[in-house]
Amino acid sequence: QVHLVESGGGLVQPGGSLRLSCVVSGDYWTTYTMGWFRQAPGKERVFVATITESGRATDYAESVKGRFTISRDNTKNTMWLQMNTAKPEDAGVYYCAAATETGLRIREYQYDYWGQGTQVTVSS
Repeated sequence: QVHLVESGGGLVQPGGSLRLSCVVSGDYWTTYTMGWFRQAPGKERVFVATITESGRATDYAESVKGRFTISRDNTKNTMWLQMNTAKPEDAGVYYCAAATETGLRIREYQYDYWGQGTQVTVSS
């Protein structure tokens, strides 16, 4: 079993930066692909970024490429999402997720474990 806890959400101004964290506990998590998803009010949850178990490969939604960076430190049981140049459309609840199968994963159904989410608001 894997337990995920997100933090770091809050209010950020357009153009500003925010860093989300996901602390992971449980066996074998270092062998899992990890990801971030976002759900805006009244909308479906969508893919944001993914990172392989080693951290050597990443992928992003087109809307965040060049602005967001996903990273992980398996020795610290933590994954991060660095959000730069925030836009109003980045707002929503951000969820971290773990997939037991390896390789980059961009579909929600490919993930087996989910955190409770952290709220991000982008507003001036």
